[in-house]
Amino acid sequence: MISAQWRELVAGSLNRRIFSAAVTIGMLTLSVKAVTMLKEMLVAASFGTGDAIDAFVIAFMLPSYIINVVAGTLSAALIPVHVDLMENDGPAAAQRLFSGTVALSLVLLLIATLCLGVLGPMILPFLCSGFEPGKMMLTERLFYLLLPTVVISGLLANWDSVLNAGERFGVAALAPVMLPLTTIAVLSLFGAHWGIGALAVGTLAGFLFWLLVLGWALTKRGACLLPRWHGFDPGLRRVMRQYLPVAAASALICSTLVVDQAMAALLAPGSVAALNYGNKFVALILSVGTTALGTPVLPYFSKMVAAADWRGLEHSLMTYTRLILLITVPITCVGLCLSKPLASMLFQRGRFTAADVQLVSSIQSMYILQVPFYTLSILFVRMVSSLQVNQVLLWNTIIGFTVNVLLDLVLTRVIGVAGIALSTSLVYVASCTFLATVVYRKLRTAREEASSCE
Repeated sequence: MISAQWRELVAGSLNRRIFSAAVTIGMLTLSVKAVTMLKEMLVAASFGTGDAIDAFVIAFMLPSYIINVVAGTLSAALIPVHVDLMENDGPAAAQRLFSGTVALSLVLLLIATLCLGVLGPMILPFLCSGFEPGKMMLTERLFYLLLPTVVISGLLANWDSVLNAGERFGVAALAPVMLPLTTIAVLSLFGAHWGIGALAVGTLAGFLFWLLVLGWALTKRGACLLPRWHGFDPGLRRVMRQYLPVAAASALICSTLVVDQAMAALLAPGSVAALNYGNKFVALILSVGTTALGTPVLPYFSKMVAAADWRGLEHSLMTYTRLILLITVPITCVGLCLSKPLASMLFQRGRFTAADVQLVSSIQSMYILQVPFYTLSILFVRMVSSLQVNQVLLWNTIIGFTVNVLLDLVLTRVIGVAGIALSTSLVYVASCTFLATVVYRKLRTAREEASSCE
């Protein structure tokens, strides 16, 4: 009865369909993030804010950077073109684009992995300039153990994008649970013997199981998973034209994360780990909200752009802007009030002390300020990608990178490592303002041009 009423409620209008997908993705993502938080609690109890977790965070920084730049931005370029080809040219053209994109991204990621492997010993000392020799050696060993995640993430990005483009949101949203589940299992079984190495092995194995789940889902749907090069056909050229500015923008924004961690490494021991823990709860809130909303709006917005439904786009954007503010502003206020109890409840056990809680809660409070602005920025970013004007994102990131570096330098001198978190929040205030201005101007211009042609 309830299921039938729900289907009737969300059937019909585009906004209702987006809402339905957002609720489904949000619930599944929340489940994944709950398991992820359990993993983080286990990690905190096992390693506290000691040297081992500092080494792991820095070791995974460079692979994460490449993952976010090369693989993490692919959906913004691939989904609008894939949807357009599926709607206008049929499944064969969409499959051809998918196979070609997989082949190209794998080549790029293999090259990136080899370059990281060669340059790692030269880059890591710069990032770990505050580390002692033994801590530096541990960081380098963990770095090479985690390096294969770069290539695996390339396949994940392609397969996840195609599932979302086909509105198969459920599997794509739930599959990431394999990462924390596998990590918990490996830490529980081998953590006492392998130490921080168990966390690295669990992370690598979790990526592999995540890949297997997505591969199964695509095979069941009839997709061919084998990469196949068809040359730079028109579809792939369209993807690359949109991908390059997004990748460049991502390279800059991810560089701010590298700068943040490098600056934390220059502060007191444990600052890198404290900064990492301070962002865990905020990242959970942001990932649930932005994944729930950002994932479905991209294919739906892309369909509206293909149909030149500018009034519908503007209406949807206004609707979800109001909804985001209605939800995120109260969450931010509650999070600020409960920051210290939350940090204590989540992490204070084992080797994680009351002093660690005090430091992490102050960092967490600064990160929480970004919640409304970050969430709105994701909505505007999806609209920019749907309009296929991703060069706007590059300018947005240049502004954000510059502001972040300057604020890091100033605020760390005033309030220490918490200043890095406050800098991040202020960057998203500036980013949200810039993107909102650009998006509403472009939609108004497109609507006026369409009206003049009628």
